[in-house]
Amino acid sequence: MKILLVEDEVSLASFIRKGIESEGYEIDLAYDGLVGQRMADNNSYDVIVLDVNLPYINGFELCRRIKQDSPKQSILVLTALDSLSDKESGFGAGADDYLVKPFEFRELMLRIKALARRHSDYSGLKTILRVADLELDTEAHFVSRAGQRIDLTAREYALLEYLMINKGKIVSRIDIAEKVWDLHFDTNTNVIEVYINYLRKKIDKDFSPKLLHTIVGMGYVLRG
Repeated sequence: MKILLVEDEVSLASFIRKGIESEGYEIDLAYDGLVGQRMADNNSYDVIVLDVNLPYINGFELCRRIKQDSPKQSILVLTALDSLSDKESGFGAGADDYLVKPFEFRELMLRIKALARRHSDYSGLKTILRVADLELDTEAHFVSRAGQRIDLTAREYALLEYLMINKGKIVSRIDIAEKVWDLHFDTNTNVIEVYINYLRKKIDKDFSPKLLHTIVGMGYVLRG
């Protein structure tokens, strides 16, 4: 699942980003309405979370613009404005849900997941990803091989999910850095190799055939 957060309060944006990444999901950040609109226009998101009081374009207007171009896009308005008229403005602009600050992250995540299930692109994805006898349940975040449960950290899960979505395709270290870590690639770090090894020990070490392969000079591929 991929989420866009448009929030100008840096500390709150960082808090939400860390929480969503800990759930194993991908998130992009924009700190004003103009950048948020540009990112929404140029990328596909399962859910967009908008603050209302944004620089340049406020959240209600941004919501309206996004819905005009993509009526099925799921949008959650996140704001300190809690009057009935404010909520009417949000829903009138096309918002699918409305969460008032302050909030508990758990509730935010529950609402995001509910909206994602309603998103047409997300609902079209398979709930269960399979490569040979390796299975990953994207709803329950449950991984098993040959019927045996495999416990993964949030980062290991995100890496495996990305590899399984791209099963049979070679993904480069740069791809993984950008899509799983959301970082500009640093050629001096071996963090990707470290996590590939962690994952290989968990999904391949005690099983046959081996599914996670290193393609020298190119990247990694998951195939049965």
